[in-house]
Amino acid sequence: MADARTGRPRTTDATHKVTTLELFFDLVFVFALTQVTALLADSPDAEGALRGVLVLGILWWSWTGFAWLGNVVRADEGGVRIALVAVMGAMLVGSMAIPEAFGDSGDTTLSGPLVFAAAYFAVRALHVVLFALVSRDDPALRATVVRFTVPFAVGTGTLVAASFTSGLLQTTLWALALGLDYLLVYLIGPGGWRVDSPGHFTERHGLVIIIALGESIVAIGVGADGLPLTWPIVIGANLALAVLVSLWWMYFDVVALVAERRLAAAQGVERVALARDSYTYLHFPMVVGIVFLALGLKKALGYVGEDAGKGLEVLVGGKGLHGMPLWSLYGGVALYLLAHVAFRLRNIGSLNRQRLALAGLLLALVPVVGELSATLQVAVLALGVVAVVGYETLWFREWREAVRHEG
Repeated sequence: MADARTGRPRTTDATHKVTTLELFFDLVFVFALTQVTALLADSPDAEGALRGVLVLGILWWSWTGFAWLGNVVRADEGGVRIALVAVMGAMLVGSMAIPEAFGDSGDTTLSGPLVFAAAYFAVRALHVVLFALVSRDDPALRATVVRFTVPFAVGTGTLVAASFTSGLLQTTLWALALGLDYLLVYLIGPGGWRVDSPGHFTERHGLVIIIALGESIVAIGVGADGLPLTWPIVIGANLALAVLVSLWWMYFDVVALVAERRLAAAQGVERVALARDSYTYLHFPMVVGIVFLALGLKKALGYVGEDAGKGLEVLVGGKGLHGMPLWSLYGGVALYLLAHVAFRLRNIGSLNRQRLALAGLLLALVPVVGELSATLQVAVLALGVVAVVGYETLWFREWREAVRHEG
């Protein structure tokens, strides 16, 4: 509970774990991801993809800030609990505004872009205030928080300005707001920040990968919603699930374990820099890749369902994905894999060649598989990721067993 003498929230230590309030907080992020997938589905083109990435960047920056906060002070005690509930309210409103974040639908009394920008400002402002309160007895952290107000003001201010514009100017201002925010925070450097509990920090980011994968499973169901249950849909859904299980396996089988131990072994500024690079920055493209994959799977299952009346011949001669949805399907997995390659390179300084090769192969296959049915497009993707998982599991089995059963 809060410190009885000072009334301040209780700080954490190396044994701190994720709290139930943080898990509850993540449910708003789940809703936000479904809104982004819907936004992408409504605008399946390059501009829609860019805007989807920008919205994801805002959501990620909002979420990850509280992963850092919850690592130095308990999120479920004292005034922090109340503040986190207020943040949930702001994020919920912002998530509801995502479909209109770049323009009103015309039948609302509120400005969608301004509501989204205001919600983002509220989330970031509460984050800065809470960190300022937490840092009262930590001069180094307090000095860093003061410097942190600069990217906060630049990022949120530019996004608010963007809400009064439209078209290319609006998108450009969004990109500027996000780019400057990410860059300025990086330039502040790791000094002053703290990662008190490596276990908590890695668990928080592992859970967000689970959330993104879970939203992808929902997308599979949404893609086939309202359509009769047929063998092509059953086959397509299980192929899609094989892709998602493979992505889960790639992260949680050994990668998450090695990364957590590496973070725990680091100390001081080195630990903070590793946490910032490996998790705050390199987990973002993982989440983006999964969200785009969800869009591709949603569209693919919809196509399979539309052709369901043709019977099993739809597996070969049915409709297929083209354009942005196809790039989302294959490119989303490729981006996820490339982020994994960078993640390993940052953590242990070695290159995962098989994942890098698969990412390149998937991107090269996009023009080729465009002539296939949606079912076969998903099948080819599933074959690729399952093959890499199988190869890694068998070829590195001794090392894998040692890692999984260490300690």
